[in-house]
Amino acid sequence: MSGHSKWATTKHKKAAIDAKRAKSFAKLIKNIEVAARAGGADVAGNPGLELAVSKAKKTSVPIDNINRAVKRGAGLLGEAVDYQTIMYEARGPQGSALLIECLTDNKNRAASEVRLGISRNGGTIADPGSVAYLFARKGVVTLPKNGLTEDELLMSVLDAGADEVKESADTFEIVSEPQDLRAVVEALDGSSIEYETDEVEFVPSMQVDLDAEGARKFLKLVDALEELDDVQNVYSNAHLPDEVLAELEDD
Repeated sequence: MSGHSKWATTKHKKAAIDAKRAKSFAKLIKNIEVAARAGGADVAGNPGLELAVSKAKKTSVPIDNINRAVKRGAGLLGEAVDYQTIMYEARGPQGSALLIECLTDNKNRAASEVRLGISRNGGTIADPGSVAYLFARKGVVTLPKNGLTEDELLMSVLDAGADEVKESADTFEIVSEPQDLRAVVEALDGSSIEYETDEVEFVPSMQVDLDAEGARKFLKLVDALEELDDVQNVYSNAHLPDEVLAELEDD
């Protein structure tokens, strides 16, 4: 699940670390292949590829895997790589909404697996547009607090185009327009502030609180979708209040 809400943190703690890492590698490799296909294998002359490679290196994807992905995407290995981005919309427990982003070389397979994953895990497919309007595409940077105050962070990124800083127990989340994301990251680098992730995501305009029963069903649904090979990201407006998180920790 993209985004960095507290329920996501709870879920990821329970995930199998090796499986999560393997899926993360696969997503990053796909992004490299897509960027290389679009702009060629020259990292210096292909900004999209440079960014995809940088993210893969930051996540410790082996350099051999990265190099093969670049060559495969650019068609230098004789393999045809043609991925399509497809969005699916769904409803989860208690009125929650989900956007499922797929990057696939087989649209029929992706559609079939996503629909099955939704229907078998308590969700319902939503009509096109009935969920998407609840989300806006934003640049999102997450970072650990590490002694930083919100005011200090704002001073570093406000002039770079940051719209707001959201605070949780251990982290900050900087939200910007997608086109300002790189400038925000550069501002952090310039201030020697370390960050964990920088992505363009679909951010909900409002959140829906789930109770413990709804949260359990919701996490099962998201887990099932994220396990699918074609699914790159799952976005949602679901929110798990502190008391619900505490109850889940006791499960």
